[in-house]
Amino acid sequence: MANRILLVDDHLVVRTGVSIILEENFKDLTIFTAKTFPETISFVKENNVDLIILDINIPGGKNREMINDIRAFQPDVKIMMFSANDDEDYACQYIIAGANGYVNKLSEERVIVEAVDSILTKGSYFTPEIINKIVSASVNKTSINPLDNLSKREFQISELLLSGDGNIEIANKLNIQMSTVSTYKSRIFEKLNVKNLVELISVFKKLK
Repeated sequence: MANRILLVDDHLVVRTGVSIILEENFKDLTIFTAKTFPETISFVKENNVDLIILDINIPGGKNREMINDIRAFQPDVKIMMFSANDDEDYACQYIIAGANGYVNKLSEERVIVEAVDSILTKGSYFTPEIINKIVSASVNKTSINPLDNLSKREFQISELLLSGDGNIEIANKLNIQMSTVSTYKSRIFEKLNVKNLVELISVFKKLK
């Protein structure tokens, strides 16, 4: 029986390229495509598939919540996250949320083929780096998510920064000195390994 794969990506070049790779390397394969997350949900409501290759930044998507949204209609479907981001912390968040694998879009053809084959036959595909990170966090009883390293106050200030507040506004809202805000801001940037607000926004978008 042919494996049914739903390839979800808003870029025609990606959908076409990955489809060609899969068709050349697998027999008895039926590939469907979707360009947005709402389109994906509409498809899985009406059609069963074995594997969904899901672009993390798909229009209409909701980060890790997409996994549960899909499984609300197809509990047993395998999901392989597809991203241009090679950050292991980022990948681990999706694995913990229930994804069966995580592959960088810039990977070599053999990696994409290996990942799809592993998920279809064994149920999962995890790189050694991701496995080591998850095991290490479990053994050491630490969190994989860097946001968990922020104190309650640091997280509060981070969210105010993300909402557009500057140091003066934050100081007034929290009734603290501007110098204190600057100190917290420096700690936040250091803990999350970011250099500016744009990078901070990116980190929260990925990991929150």
